[in-house]
Amino acid sequence: MPVVNAEIASQLDRLADLLDIEGANPFRIRAYRRAARVVGELPRSVSDMLAAGEDLDLLPGIGEDLAGKITVLARGERLPLMDELEHEVPAGITALLALPGLGPKRVHLLHDSLGIDSVAKLAAAAKAGRLAEVPGIGPGIEAKLVRAIAEGAGQAQRTRLATAEQIVRPLLNHLRQAPGVARIEAAGSYRRRRETVGDLDIVVGAVSGEPVMQRLVGYEDIAEVVEQGPTRATVRLRNGLQVDLRVVPPESYGAALCYFTGSKAHNIALRQVALDHGLKLNEYGLFKGASRVAGADEPELYRRLGLDFIPPELREDQGELDAARTRTLPHLLSAEQMQGDLHVHTDATDGRASLREMAEAARAKGYRYIAITDHSRRITMAHGLDAKRLGRQIEAIERLNAELRDITLLKSIEVDILLDGTLDLPDSVLRRLDLVVAAVHSHFDLPQARQTERLLRAMDNRCVTILAHPTGRLINQRPGYAVNMERVMRGALERGCFLEVNAQPDRLDLDDLQCRMARRIGLKLAVSTDAHSPVEFDFMRFGVDQARRGWLEADDVVNTRPLNALRALIGARR
Repeated sequence: MPVVNAEIASQLDRLADLLDIEGANPFRIRAYRRAARVVGELPRSVSDMLAAGEDLDLLPGIGEDLAGKITVLARGERLPLMDELEHEVPAGITALLALPGLGPKRVHLLHDSLGIDSVAKLAAAAKAGRLAEVPGIGPGIEAKLVRAIAEGAGQAQRTRLATAEQIVRPLLNHLRQAPGVARIEAAGSYRRRRETVGDLDIVVGAVSGEPVMQRLVGYEDIAEVVEQGPTRATVRLRNGLQVDLRVVPPESYGAALCYFTGSKAHNIALRQVALDHGLKLNEYGLFKGASRVAGADEPELYRRLGLDFIPPELREDQGELDAARTRTLPHLLSAEQMQGDLHVHTDATDGRASLREMAEAARAKGYRYIAITDHSRRITMAHGLDAKRLGRQIEAIERLNAELRDITLLKSIEVDILLDGTLDLPDSVLRRLDLVVAAVHSHFDLPQARQTERLLRAMDNRCVTILAHPTGRLINQRPGYAVNMERVMRGALERGCFLEVNAQPDRLDLDDLQCRMARRIGLKLAVSTDAHSPVEFDFMRFGVDQARRGWLEADDVVNTRPLNALRALIGARR
């Protein structure tokens, strides 16, 4: 069975972690991390590329050696280098790298000084007060570690939505080929488009379950069949993800899809609505006595309960049933309504494509504009722009705009917010830009009050248009910094600024509840990809999913507007 790109990328990242712990050459480590990102962003599977005879070493940053290793991983085989490193590095020690303040050197010290090779042993040492014995582990770092462990850092993680998507698609395609399958869909938190997925629930409408079961257990990516019956099965895939499959008759498909989509709280509330109507609702249908009155289709089921159809993204029992009853559900944002992208990087800093290549890729997606937001000078690892280099990029954008048709490049930058809330570049150059995206990339451990004031002070600068990835979180890697988000949002509204919903699958920042808070306050948001290559424009769908979960409509999002309307909106600030 071909290995999905997400698994290959995960193995490359693990190699980088192990090499980092071993103190390997930083350039070698960086090459593996870059390769992991390139593979993870590919629009096609590596297996398909190899089957078509394509050379992987033509991919950006992938040389012959890395291409060979990726080929081995794509075949589902082990790398000798991985075996060698895992033999040398104690099991569980790589999880320590995910904790705040622990780089490879400190992980080495912890292991050499106290024999710590897991998060559990670190927690025990902290509880016993022994971390103070380790050079370089002061009270501040110890407090951060204790807090991170208490918040669940280093524990088994849920699967990111983007990774789950790579796993779901080939599995559904495989199951669709079973005889008699009329309808099939992945349900659960995946269908609700939550940012992470615990396991996969798949609902199939078919007259007979046996062909579907045979097809499922024959899937080559299965590591274990946990349970199998005539209409239900549970299997575990090679990557550890659990899949629960349920087959129901076509006349029950809508009810089963609704039931297994959840959430649990939504289902409980929906069953109560049915009871209030003298009906009974379960996964087989909506019943009046022994007679099924609905169940083949979800919209029909909601209609028979006196409700408008509730999109899966809203099914969290957070007021959606009342809104469906009173015909006040939002007209949710769609990807087709996005006119442009306001956070885009090029190879001038840490992107992997030129201005022209990014412009042409955006135009191919139907966008009317994109904002070029390369990093400012403070981000040295990204070769950030100083005032002089930014000036040259402004001139390059103006020349390219004179040539381009059907798309406009907006002059911008992702300027770093410094510790005191000032910006990384002078106003004199920032005023030459169409808009300014400001972001925090350091000092994540400030107390909430100080971090909040830092963001508000940054937005005091009238050059600032959008606050990017406003909490700084990385899903399964780093919690957001402490900040009073409501105060930041109200401050942004007062100042005429906007906040971003960052569509990168490992960010999705703001989260759904924060999106809804912004809508309630009246603050408009920008949904942007933070794209570092043309293929990352496809991440927009994850940002739109997050916005939909936050009840956002097109008018709540600034980059659903045509360019002239957008210019008027952001120009009011300046």
